Amino acid sequence: MADDRPCSRGFRFERSRIVEHRIIAKDTWQLTFRSEALAGSTLPGQFFMVRLADCNDPLIGRALAMFDRGLDVQGRPETISVAYVVKGKFTRALSDLHVGQSIEVWGPLGNAFSTEPVDHLVMVAGGVGITPMLCLASAALGLENYGPESNGPQASPSPYAQQVTLCYGARTREYLAGLDSFESRKVRLAIATEDGSLGHRGRVTEVLEEVLDGSQGSVRIACCGPEPMMQAVSRIAQRRGVRCEVSLETPMACGIGICFTCVAKIDQGDGSWDYRRTCIEGPIFEAQSIVW
Repeated sequence: MADDRPCSRGFRFERSRIVEHRIIAKDTWQLTFRSEALAGSTLPGQFFMVRLADCNDPLIGRALAMFDRGLDVQGRPETISVAYVVKGKFTRALSDLHVGQSIEVWGPLGNAFSTEPVDHLVMVAGGVGITPMLCLASAALGLENYGPESNGPQASPSPYAQQVTLCYGARTREYLAGLDSFESRKVRLAIATEDGSLGHRGRVTEVLEEVLDGSQGSVRIACCGPEPMMQAVSRIAQRRGVRCEVSLETPMACGIGICFTCVAKIDQGDGSWDYRRTCIEGPIFEAQSIVW
């Protein structure tokens, strides 16, 4: 199958000012910074490397996907939001930043989810894997244009999915982020929590099976989250003959293909495999191409 995922090889480095920084779920923050250039060039699924400004500890940046995008009063792209979970030195330091302070950002990086028309786009997210799904849903439903098409005179967005469902799993309801945003964009929610505090009690793959059972027409899956979850989703998709794209959350150091720390094993189609850089050839891959 031809690879129809959009990809941007060019990127820019910016020192950007924080305009909003808030908690959206337990230990989960949404950071919004101003950058007309990045807001007007980033596609759903692409990411940025974010680094603390004027700080050498930690030295390297962190890969964070676009969570949402803001427009100015004239409808032009103006701000970018990323989401992250506080669990290490970098994210603890990032959570201490306030509105008005600056971060260093380079991007957009990597490729994006495909835009091939489909009747039903099923998004599957686990934990902070929710990050790329909000913009993906907006693009699929024709609510917003992204990338170069979002600049200049605004063309009417064109939907490429008739229906979008989000299958979202977390340990408990406290860790579920952005549910109101998805509902306001007419995304159908199918929630699973391990403790049963909201939605189905169990794994997100179980609600995925139910959604697929009730789906009609063509279906495509877009998935992001813990690797065991993505592997399980890949197996379900393969068994059902459904195309599935996964966004890998491989740790990165540079984000531009130099350091080779983010490689993933990719099937070559002849029984062999080779490494591919998640930051350049990914982070979006066909699920069946990955050697899990």
